[in-house]
Amino acid sequence: MSRISFGTSGWRGILGEDFIFDNVRVVTQAIADHLRVAGIHDRGVIIGYDARFMGVRFAREAARILAGSGIKSFLCDRDTPTPVIAFEILRRKTAGGINFTASHNPYEYNGLKFSSDWGGPALPEITRDIELRANAMFGEICYKEIPLDQAFRAGLVEEIDPRDAYFERIRSLVDFKAIAGSGMTIAVNPLYGTGRGYLDVLLREAGVKVVVINDNRDPYFGGLPPEPSPISIGDFMALVRGNVEISLGLVTDGDADRYGILDVDGTFIEPNYVLALLFDYLVRTRKVRGDVARSVATSHFVDAVAGHHGLSVLETPVGFKFIGEYIRDNRILIGGEESAGLTLRGHVPDKDGILACLLVAEMVAVEGKTLAELLADLYRRVGEFHTRRENVHLTDELEEAFAGKIKNPPPTMAGRRVASVVTLDGCKLIFEDGSWVLFRKSGTEPVVRVYAEAGSSSALAELITAAQAFVTG
Repeated sequence: MSRISFGTSGWRGILGEDFIFDNVRVVTQAIADHLRVAGIHDRGVIIGYDARFMGVRFAREAARILAGSGIKSFLCDRDTPTPVIAFEILRRKTAGGINFTASHNPYEYNGLKFSSDWGGPALPEITRDIELRANAMFGEICYKEIPLDQAFRAGLVEEIDPRDAYFERIRSLVDFKAIAGSGMTIAVNPLYGTGRGYLDVLLREAGVKVVVINDNRDPYFGGLPPEPSPISIGDFMALVRGNVEISLGLVTDGDADRYGILDVDGTFIEPNYVLALLFDYLVRTRKVRGDVARSVATSHFVDAVAGHHGLSVLETPVGFKFIGEYIRDNRILIGGEESAGLTLRGHVPDKDGILACLLVAEMVAVEGKTLAELLADLYRRVGEFHTRRENVHLTDELEEAFAGKIKNPPPTMAGRRVASVVTLDGCKLIFEDGSWVLFRKSGTEPVVRVYAEAGSSSALAELITAAQAFVTG
């Protein structure tokens, strides 16, 4: 068995290789032991899963292991979105949640995400403890389990349907009357994942005309990664582009924690832009105040919006758990990241692609403009921002050289003088003109992720070229 390692979104692996039942049992037992030591095991645990192969069987196996340790499970009755599980943790005040999902990864992957009792992804100190406990068990049968039917009879497993309670929360956060009153037709694409029966049902119940595709469960996700980005939604982009009645396209990924947005003409709107637009809309139109949190890799477009409204920006390492802490502590109005994670004050401290999509629909309905028009308006007020990410693959020699170079970053790049260096997560060079470049070494492969931003597409191209040369030169 390979060793257990938790990344920014939990433990993930390939089905049949490292993501196997024995490893699931060991990790679940490690979680049970962690909860007992923390003294919160008697509050129970939510267990959910996405639409992937074996998801329900892994979830039931986890319930058996928890029952063997005397810990009650609230087992979701169908594949369930990650934000719904987060909400149920808070609603039931459980000790946490175990969610079997690999989110937007290809179909051959599965994963286990553990969320803490505050509803957000477990912080590094907790996942390190679970890792240590799990890896110490390898080679031994240290887990306890009881048959599922016996666990049900003993009251240690209870099947739940968390959808209605979650719907009630979403209706309190979104102006569905405005969406319905706009007369819009909205296209919805849950990418064969857990978002089936969420966006479409909420919108239809509010009287909105909805067109839905890819709304059957498919563990293969149509043969493409269930990722809400242009590479996986060509059919949806063509649908929106080719139907004059459709005003907006909404996408959720495999576990519905990430979102994708299409404008009236089928153009994909980058999450960096969506975050800035929604923040501006909430402050300017809803008249609510509050700061914003974003990851170190996310566009400074939202910083310009914050400055325009006299508000502050909190920068975090990559990983939504760090943004979630600010939501938990009621320190921000909205939090988001460039990889399509977003949540709102008064909601769960985890990514919610369903909420993000509906907030965009509300914004378009209330403003009466396309997203392109809203972006143009915002550009006029705060300036333009062009952002790109590239992966640079390393040989062993380049990897060693880069490790040395990044400790002493250059004073200039692409003719721009470095004004400051941020080492919160990777190495981020911020230049005097406000442009920036971030270098983040992957923890699992020989790749450097290069993020860059500038005020024009030509300046961005120069920065990307110079950054790539820095890595490989």
